[in-house]
Order: sequence, then C-alpha cells, then structure tokens
Amino acid sequence: MANFYTDNLSIKHHLHHPLMKRIVALRERNFADKDEFDYAPFDYEDAMDSYEKVLEIVGEICGDIVAPNAEGVDHEGPRVENGRVIYAAGTKENLDATVKAGLMGINMPRRYNGLNFPVVPYIMAADMVSRADAGFENLWGLQDCAETLYEFGSEEQRQKYIPRVCAGETMSMDLTEPDAGSDLQSVMLKASFCEKDNCWYLNGVKRFITNGDADIHLVLARSEEGTKDGRGLSMFIYDKQNGGVDVRRIENKMGIKGSPTCELVFKNAKAELCGDRKLGLIKYVMALMNGARLGIMAQAVGLSEAAYREGESYAKERRQFGKAIIEFPAVYEMLAVMRAKADASRAMLYETARFVDIYKALDDISKERKLTPEERAEQKAFGRLADAYTPLGKAMTTEYANQNAYDAVQIHGGSGFMKDYACERIYRDARITNIYEGTTQLQVVAAIRHVTTGTYLSQMKAYAEIAVKPELESIKKRLVALTAIYEQTVAKVIETKDNEYIDFQARRMVEMAGHIIMSFLLLQDTSRNEVFRRSTEVYLNYAEAEIAKMKIFIDNFQQEDLGFYKFEK
Repeated sequence: MANFYTDNLSIKHHLHHPLMKRIVALRERNFADKDEFDYAPFDYEDAMDSYEKVLEIVGEICGDIVAPNAEGVDHEGPRVENGRVIYAAGTKENLDATVKAGLMGINMPRRYNGLNFPVVPYIMAADMVSRADAGFENLWGLQDCAETLYEFGSEEQRQKYIPRVCAGETMSMDLTEPDAGSDLQSVMLKASFCEKDNCWYLNGVKRFITNGDADIHLVLARSEEGTKDGRGLSMFIYDKQNGGVDVRRIENKMGIKGSPTCELVFKNAKAELCGDRKLGLIKYVMALMNGARLGIMAQAVGLSEAAYREGESYAKERRQFGKAIIEFPAVYEMLAVMRAKADASRAMLYETARFVDIYKALDDISKERKLTPEERAEQKAFGRLADAYTPLGKAMTTEYANQNAYDAVQIHGGSGFMKDYACERIYRDARITNIYEGTTQLQVVAAIRHVTTGTYLSQMKAYAEIAVKPELESIKKRLVALTAIYEQTVAKVIETKDNEYIDFQARRMVEMAGHIIMSFLLLQDTSRNEVFRRSTEVYLNYAEAEIAKMKIFIDNFQQEDLGFYKFEK
C-alpha cells in the first residue's frame, strides 16, 4: 500500500515552511530538553528530521492499516453492550497500531511522556489519518483534548491524566445535550459539590458525544444553582475508572460510522473541577472548540485529498466512446478544480496551524516568564490571526470537502452510487464536516467581525508585499485587483450601518475574503515550488468568477429586498 506521507509532496512542502524555524525555536525553548530526554532534538535540523520520521510512520500506518480497514469499519461500526462501547474490529486494530507506534500525546510536553511536537506536524498526521478514514480521525484526533487539560488544568491533574493519554487512553469532550446543540449556554447537566466527600458529582444527559465511552472526559456542566446562561457553567474532568456514566445508545449516522456518537447518562458521576468555576463556556470551551475546529479542517483536507484521488484514478481507468473519460473537458475541468480546492484547503489549514503554533507557544512561555515587549506584540498579532483564520478556514475547507466528494461521485457516474467504491463512503463522511464543531453559518458569524474590522484586508495587503518570482507577477496583480474589489464591496455594505443587512451579506463577504487569501497562499506555494502553479492558476480563475458573482449580487441588491427573504409566520 501507499505511504500517505511520502506519496503526498504537498505535506512535506508545508512542513518546511520558513515560519517553522520560529515555531521550533519557541516550542523547544532553544532545545532545553536535550540534556534531560534522549529523544529531544538538539537543533532545528534534528527537530525537523524527527518530525519527518514520525510522519513517515503515520503515513505507513495510514496506508497499510487504517485505509484498508476503512470499508470494514464502515460496514461493522461500533455497538453498545451493557452500557459500554465495543469498537469495530478494524478500529481496535487501528488504535493498537497508533498506540504501539507512540502516536498518542504527540503534541504534549516530554515531561508528561509526550513528543512535544508543534501543532503543524500534529495536524499533518490528522490530515493523513483523515484521508485514510475520517471516522478514525475522530477517535485518534480527540487526544487534542489533552491540550485543553494542559492549558487549564492544575499541575496535579496534568500529571495524573496526560501521561495516560500519551500511553494510549482516549478522550472525549462532552458538551452538547438534547436541548443544547449550538447554543451551549443552555447546557443543564448538573454539577453538585458534596462538602462531605469534598468532590463534585454530575447528573444528567449528554447527546451527540463523539467517542462518548472514552477513558477521560472533559464535561461542560452547570455548577451554579439558579443560573440559565453561560456564566453558570464550569468544566469538569470525568475519569471512566470511577464509573457513573453509561452509554444509552449510539446514534445511527449517515457517515463516519466507525466513530461512536453516543448518548450518555450521568448518575452521580464523580468529577474534578478543571480550572475556575463559571469559566467553562466563556473561556475553556471556546479554546477547546478552536482546537477542535482546526482538527475538523484537517479532516476536511484529508477527505478532499481522498476524493480527488478516487476521482482521478477512476477517470483514468474508465473508458467511454473509445477513450479514458479523463480526456473529456467536462471531466478534466472537474478534476483540475478538485485538485485546486484540495491544495487551497491545505494551504489554508497549515497557515492557520502556523499562526496557532506561534500564539500558543508564546502563551505557554508567558506562564514560565514575563514576555518581552516584542514577544507580547508577536503573541497578540498571531493570536488575532489564529482567531480570524480558524472560522474562515473551517468554513471554506469543509465546504470544499463536500464539493470534492460530490464531484468524485459524479465522475464515477452510477458506480459512485454503489458501495463498491470508496467515493460513496467519502461522500457520506464529508457531510458532517461543515456541521459539527460549528456549522458553516456559525463560522460566518465568527468570521464577519474580521471582515468589518479589517483583519482579512490587512492580511491580503501584507501578502501582496511578499516578493514572488518575476513570472508570477501577473498572478499577484490579479490578486491585488481582487483585493481592491473586496475592499470596495465591504465598504459599500458596511457604510449602510444596517446590522441586519450586513449579516445578510456576511456569507458573501467572508467567502470573498476566503477566495483571495487562499489564492495568495497558493501563490506563495508556487513561488517556493513550481508544482503548485497549475492549482494556483485554476483556483484563481475559479476565485475571480465567484467574486464577480458575489459582487454583482451585492451591487444589485436593494436593502428593501430583504423582506422577500424573511420567513413569514
């Protein structure tokens, strides 16, 4: 089977981005661990070599084990017995392989038995796992919950739980309830403190919990009696070893069938408070969700890659009217756009991951010592970019994953509707990506303030200042022209000062920003490696057409026309 790292040069391309030197220096604290841990790198080149070797192992496991198991896992799925989840046989094999390879706790500090990898290589592993089986990524990727525990838990809690994750135990985040989905401030699972036992107990029901029978849970619960909003919610750690939580059922889902989505019943479940009371939603879940959204971006990119490869392979083999269907313009155009969307999505994913890496590393360092004024400015700048790019990237990449999966099925024709081909499973798996961890519509709500405050525009102009090869200057000029159109269009909408109208046009303005930023990122990739030229040209053509369409809609739209769109009771 293929190695999912070595057969995809774009991952290695992003691993060796110029910003990685700053990321590694911050993450490794100038390689201070080299004297204490024999597996710690002693310089930048040694760190990069370590990342490459681990990613090759991930690629091998994905190609040889996870991908071949995907069909069987999709067919068998998990089941519930006596309130516990039993994984499909292939899922057990996948987990066993990743644990034995030491791929759990990949981004945790070495003092907790982790590998201390930055976000970028961790997300690259998630990208490959998702290409192999998006459902399994939901199990393996939830180890990222340990990041929240590391950020907000006590040192005693870190030492107690994080080494267990690094040793192979699984995690879940228990947030949603039957009456609290996107509106998490409606959470009612009750947390009660017992003075006699000096501990907390949880009672209630959680629903749509990914990997709900995990070993360690982060639980959002109402700790403040009489409250009804987010200010009454706290974060708790539940240890499965203590008992008190049963799986009532596993949801029968359209896709990602290997990932058990559970309804949980808490009955006097013993738990520990994580962090401070009342900050569960306001602070901790927001951080947890941002990390999860980056993971879903990686899942979407992996699915986009898988969909493209399935479509291309079939188009080369399938012959109609005496030639392979990939020779027909209607098909090769579709494939070219699919490739461009996958490359643009990956560029957006890793740009976001780099911003998150620098921001988080500086945030962690600030707990050890006072940051210099330059470091504080850097932390603020990259924190703002991470906050802006996460919803934008989640919206764009997940929509593209759905579009690529749709087109892969279309290229297969009637065969794509059959379970004999992987594209049918990819199509079903992709559908959840633009729904969970915040729908695309909610990502627009989060992203629009970075449209109105100019974050995206400033970044576009910063990208335009980056030098490119002379032969790429014409592409840059087209992007500068698109940036001007974006700036004018946004100004036209904002100057109305009509919040309802601005919200109505928000999706179009956010998508315009996404198209331009992703085009700039592809331009930078092409400047470093000519192999991305084709995707850059194709994506820019696509972006120009989409932006023209949205501009025409906004230019011709009258504010009084809003009434035609409103629901009539």
